[in-house]
Amino acid sequence: MNIIIVGRRHGESKTLTLSTSAKAIMLGFLFAMPFAMGAGGYWLAQHLADEGILDLNTAKAWERDLDHQRQQLQQIRQQTDQELDALTLRLAELQARLVRLDALGERLVDVADLHSEEFDFGMAPAVGGPGQLGASYQAPEINEVLDRLAESIDSREQQLQVLDDLMAADKLSKDTFVAGRPITRGWMSSRYGKRTDPFTGRPAWHAGVDFAGKDGSDIVAVAAGVVTWSGDRYGYGNLVEINHGNGYKTRYAHCKELKVNVGDVVRKGDVVALMGSTGRSTGPHVHFEVYKNGRTVDPAAYIHRRPR
Repeated sequence: MNIIIVGRRHGESKTLTLSTSAKAIMLGFLFAMPFAMGAGGYWLAQHLADEGILDLNTAKAWERDLDHQRQQLQQIRQQTDQELDALTLRLAELQARLVRLDALGERLVDVADLHSEEFDFGMAPAVGGPGQLGASYQAPEINEVLDRLAESIDSREQQLQVLDDLMAADKLSKDTFVAGRPITRGWMSSRYGKRTDPFTGRPAWHAGVDFAGKDGSDIVAVAAGVVTWSGDRYGYGNLVEINHGNGYKTRYAHCKELKVNVGDVVRKGDVVALMGSTGRSTGPHVHFEVYKNGRTVDPAAYIHRRPR
C-alpha cells in the first residue's frame, strides 16, 4: 500500500510505502473506532441513568411546572370568585332600584287616575318587531349588559322623577287654587259691594261676603297656603289671613277661636278657626275676603268656582 504526500510547493510530493503489518493495524483501528464510540456513549448514558441525574432533573422541572400551574389556577379561582361577588352585589342593587321604580310607577298611576291594566309595573312591558334574516348575534360581556341596564334604569328613573315633580306641582297648583266656601255649614247673609251699614244705617262698602251659621262651627281654608296673620285686628275681631301665592290672599274674620298660628302651612279644607262674633259684628258669622294682587275682589266668583 502506497501513501502519497503532496507538499506546499506545486509539483513536490513524497511517496510512503506501508508494510503488510502496518496496513492490518490501520484497517483494524478504522473498524474499531465506531464501535468504541458507541460503546462509550452507551456506558455514559447508563452511568447517568444509574446515578438518577436525568430522572431527578426531569422530575424537578415537572414539579416546578405543576406548582406554577396550581398557582395560576388558584389566582383564576380567586379572581372569578371576586367577580361573581361583585356581580351579585350589582344585581342586588339593580333589583332594589327596579323595586323603587315599580313603586314610583304605581304611585304615579294612582295619582294620575290611570288604568292599572294599562300600566302594570309588576309585569314586563310587551315588546316585539321583525327580525333580520342572516343577522348573527354575539353574546356581549356580562359587565356590558349590566352597564347598559344601569344606564337604562338611570334614564327611566330620571324621567319618572320629572313626571312625579310635574304631577306634584300640578297637585300643588290645584291645592292653591282659590275655590269653594269657607264654611262647612251655614248660609250667605251679606254679599260683596255696596250695602247699608248695620250699625250706622248709611250706605257703605262691604269688601267681602258674610256667612252666618252656628256659633263655634268650623271655618276652613279655601286653598292651601301660609298663615300671615292670626290674631285680633281692628274691625275684624279675631282674624286669620292666608297667602296662597300667585297674588292671592284670603281673610276669615270675627272668629271665636283661632286654630292656626303665623307661619303655619295649611292645606285646602283645613280648619283654621271657629265661627264667632268678635269685632264689629251683630252675630255669629264669618266675614270672608279675597285679595288679588293687593286689591279685594268679589268672593262670589271664587265661591262658585269649579275646583281643578
